[in-house]
Order: sequence, then structure tokens, then C-alpha cells
Amino acid sequence: MDLDKKEFKALVSLLEDDDQEISSHVEGKIMSLGSDIIPYLEEQWENSFDPNVQRKIEDMIHNLQFSQLKEKLKDWKEGGAESLLEGMWLISLYQYPDTDLNELNKEVEQIYYDIWVELKEDLHPYDQVKIINSALFSKLKFRANTKNFHSPNNSFLKSVLESKKGNPISLSVIYMLVAEKLGMPIYGVNLPNLFIVTYKSEETQFYINAFNRGLIFSKKDIDNYLANLNLTPKPIYYEPCSNEDIIKRVLRNLIMAYEKLDDHQKADEIKELLIEVSGGIDFDALGL
Repeated sequence: MDLDKKEFKALVSLLEDDDQEISSHVEGKIMSLGSDIIPYLEEQWENSFDPNVQRKIEDMIHNLQFSQLKEKLKDWKEGGAESLLEGMWLISLYQYPDTDLNELNKEVEQIYYDIWVELKEDLHPYDQVKIINSALFSKLKFRANTKNFHSPNNSFLKSVLESKKGNPISLSVIYMLVAEKLGMPIYGVNLPNLFIVTYKSEETQFYINAFNRGLIFSKKDIDNYLANLNLTPKPIYYEPCSNEDIIKRVLRNLIMAYEKLDDHQKADEIKELLIEVSGGIDFDALGL
């Protein structure tokens, strides 16, 4: 920051000015200082007793954090979208800016340890998956959030790890993150209306529904599912999808969640995040 604290405090005090032109000019000046200014803005918010100034500061903090988040998501995509955990962490930052990536990783590692102690390498993959299911859904009590299926919190990994309730994709993500640490070949599959995971090795492939306590099923079951929806089978419905595809689907879910709440401002912001991950306009997601 080019200004010292005293100068910055004087600048923020001008937000109280009734002249809209002066106030807007000051906001523009503060915003031009970039995201490094956020801690100073938070300090000024705490020291202010004017609700209008506090609201202006809140809006500026949010806009700075949002710009920063868009850049981080763009960097994540351009860097190869290698870490699913990092992608989910970035989405959590939208609602919970203080979310710590290392803390999320520690929570996933704790789940991994709870399963690892019971897992034996010579077990058949079905039996290994049953041990994961028992630990996740019986011992640790992760479950489907059927009561608030469209809640935005179902898309934020931080919230799902805390409440142990999620939607199909967030529960599947936890399943995949734990499986990755266990060295198991478990990946996400983009089924219509339902996100699932697949165990896929050279010898074996089967499917798991994390939203239904880890129910194991076969390719034939997917055939039947698609037939019931009158959909033509496509490879995408059977094979692993990319981390980028997963994050895009989480963002689409969030857009729908905010639209159901009539929070169109947040829905529009999430559309901007989706554009960053898509590397351009995602017409399907934007309903265009």
C-alpha cells in the first residue's frame, strides 16, 4: 500500500461525505489499491460507527475479494486444474473468505486415517469400498442433505465437512479426495441429475453413489437409469470426468441454489466464476 495508515484513515473518512461524486471518487481510489488493502479496510470497518460507511466498506471488501477469487480460479484452470481440493477450496472462499486450504486438507486427512487403519490391501475392491462406506456413512455420519437439497452450503466443502451433510457432488468429492490419499482409482462421473463416482482399474469397473451411503452398482444400472430418463447413452455417463468438469458442475449447482433463493446478485457472480473456469462464456450454464 502506497498510503500510510494515517493517510488511509483520512481517505476512508471521506466516505462519510454526502456528496455522491466525492464518495464515489474515494471508493474508486481505495479499490485501485488492490486486495492488499483488505486488512486495512477490515480495521476501518471495526473502528467505524457509521452504518452507511460500514456498508460501503463491506461492499469494497467483497468486490476486492471477488476479483482476487476470479484470478485464483483462472490460475487454477490454466495450471492444469490438478488439485480437486484446491478447486473446492476456491469455491468455499466465495462464501467463507477466511477458509484455509491447509485446514481443509487436515480434515480430509483425518477421514483418511480413520479409513486407512481398517483397510487391507489384499481385499477385493468391493470390500475396500464397503470399508470406506462404513467409515464415512456409519462411523463419521456423513449423509445426504435431503431436507435442504438446494442449499448453497451443499456446494462449499468447508460447510459440508463441518455439517457432514451435502449433495451428490460434494459427498462424491469427499469420497474422491479420501480415495486419492488411499491410492485407490476412484473418480467422478457426470451423470445427468446425479453425480456419482466410479472405481476403475484395468481389471475392474463399478460405480458408487455417495449420496445413497455408497451404494455399489453396475454399468447395467446406469443403462436402466438413462433409459428411464429417455436419454441416449454417451461415454461421458460412464467414464471419469476431469477436475475442471467437477468444479464447473459445482458452480452450476450454486447458480441454481442462489436463483431458487432469488439472490440474483450472487447467482450472477457465480456465473462470472464459471466463465473463468470455462475459459469463456458457458452458454449452457447461463441459459443462453
